[in-house]
Amino acid sequence: MNTFSNKLKIFNDPIYGFVSIPYEIIYDLIDHPYFQRLRRIKQLGLTNLVYPGALHTRFHHAMGAMHLMGQAIEVLKSKNHTITEEEAKGVTIAILLHDIGHGPFSHALEHSIVSNINHEDISELLMSRLNVEFKGELGLAIRIFQNKYKKKFLHQLVSSQLDMDRLDYLKRDSFFTGVSEGVISSDRIIKMLNVVNDELAIEAKGIYSIEKFIIARRLMYWQVYLHKTVLSAENLLVNILTRAKELAEKKEELFCTPQLKTFLYNKYSKNDFITKPELLDTFARLDDYDIMASIKVWADHSDKVLSMLCKQLVNRELFKVELQKAPFKEEKTQPICAEVKKRLKLSDREVKYFVFSGTVANDAYRADKIHINILSKDGSVSDITEASDQLNVDVLAKTVKKYYLCYPK
Repeated sequence: MNTFSNKLKIFNDPIYGFVSIPYEIIYDLIDHPYFQRLRRIKQLGLTNLVYPGALHTRFHHAMGAMHLMGQAIEVLKSKNHTITEEEAKGVTIAILLHDIGHGPFSHALEHSIVSNINHEDISELLMSRLNVEFKGELGLAIRIFQNKYKKKFLHQLVSSQLDMDRLDYLKRDSFFTGVSEGVISSDRIIKMLNVVNDELAIEAKGIYSIEKFIIARRLMYWQVYLHKTVLSAENLLVNILTRAKELAEKKEELFCTPQLKTFLYNKYSKNDFITKPELLDTFARLDDYDIMASIKVWADHSDKVLSMLCKQLVNRELFKVELQKAPFKEEKTQPICAEVKKRLKLSDREVKYFVFSGTVANDAYRADKIHINILSKDGSVSDITEASDQLNVDVLAKTVKKYYLCYPK
């Protein structure tokens, strides 16, 4: 009895106040090294270079999403939807572990050091490993996570256009960045949750909260997640890791933590993660600290390109960024390349690390994917873009694409 009571801890969250751990296994999973690693991975990567308060971690976010899941389960059960204790436990585990496979600095590694495997793949592999350790107790959670369980609305609580993941990160990221445009009424949205034909729906009286949610998501993408200075910093980090990988392939000696060295000096595929258990354990010890410790040392490396890039990141001397709605033409980029190449004494191959372009897309709501269903009083269900009397919701449902150009100031 004492062990049971001891595991049902209460912790203090800056967003929700006191939050309870609902099951013993949740405590054990939180206590596992795989999950504790999330304390050392920032939720918003390098966004703190723009918003200094954005230092919260994926650990914070996972715990918050778990709390919201508990609220959602209680609301749905109160509306006579059957959710068994095992299903409640399974979906709570699924949301707790949904980000467990994230690498350092969000998606930077997926674009530079590892290839053909994303954080969702690694999350599934880590969950499978944990399932073995916990003697099959995660089986239902994994099926819900993979959308292979018979009750599809449980998966939608974990991953959809209105899941507990999004409800938490919008509110949490808004709080820690200080960007008030991202504030949403997660309490109101969860209270309005319902299920129709095995799909989540929002009761019609909650429609304005959903409109606000979509607008908040749109604004947070442009103001925080796709902020041009954040883009500059993240691309600088990707270029640092890409250059380091290039030097590693030439057998150049680079300071690395043992975990980072494994991935920097070798090429691994998704199949390698499956067939080599030790590789997954190595990844599970890789965090933001490995990357930043190495970058600080690389700032004094003999390779001029790597050294310059690292100094720029460490000292926050970020690239200038231009954003526009159309691709950048050669007559714009070529003179910049020539000037940077001459000023920094770079070769044609090296200048690509300092002058580059790309695209970003903002799709706050995708009506062509999973719908946000609105449940009317007469029992009919319609998509938010049809049910809303706000004309801008349909406009907000359109994907906006922008092109960026980065180069030294």
